[in-house]
Parts: sequence; structure tokens; C-alpha cells
Amino acid sequence: MTRVTEVATTAAIIILTYLALVFELLPVPQTFQEEIVPVLPWWALVSFGSYCLGTLGWNVMTFGECPEAYNELMREIAEAKDDLRSKGLTIN
Repeated sequence: MTRVTEVATTAAIIILTYLALVFELLPVPQTFQEEIVPVLPWWALVSFGSYCLGTLGWNVMTFGECPEAYNELMREIAEAKDDLRSKGLTIN
């Protein structure tokens, strides 16, 4: 299965399950139905945002552990500095 198919299948299952809960097609306790089900989309959004920010932070923190990317970035910075110096800008 391709990655897109896996994501689409998982999303469809989650959405269908949520709709079944909203329209009370699945038997759940009334308190769960009234208090938890309405806030599930917000909880999912906050969780996804937290996951994205955590992943981004981790990748920034461990960027030095990717020697190829680090060397490429340093090379691009040196090229940019050389280009700016050739145009008469003083750079430390």
C-alpha cells in the first residue's frame, strides 16, 4: 500500500467512526456522548499541532547530527557570503 492510500484509509476510518458517534449509531455511555464526542475534533487538532511542533523542535535540535545536510548548509552560507563580498558588502 502506498503512503497516500494508508493515510486516506486511516482518515476515512477515523471520520466514519466520529460520524457514527455523532449520530449515535455506536452505543456509548450518555456522558461520553455529551461531554467527550463534541470536543474530539479540537482534541485531535491540538494533538496534531503538538506533534508537529515537537517533531519540528526535535529536528532543529538534532540538525547537527545530519552531516550531509549540515555540510551542504555551511557550503551554501559560504557561497552567499562570497557573493555578497564580491558585491562590496563587508561581512564578518
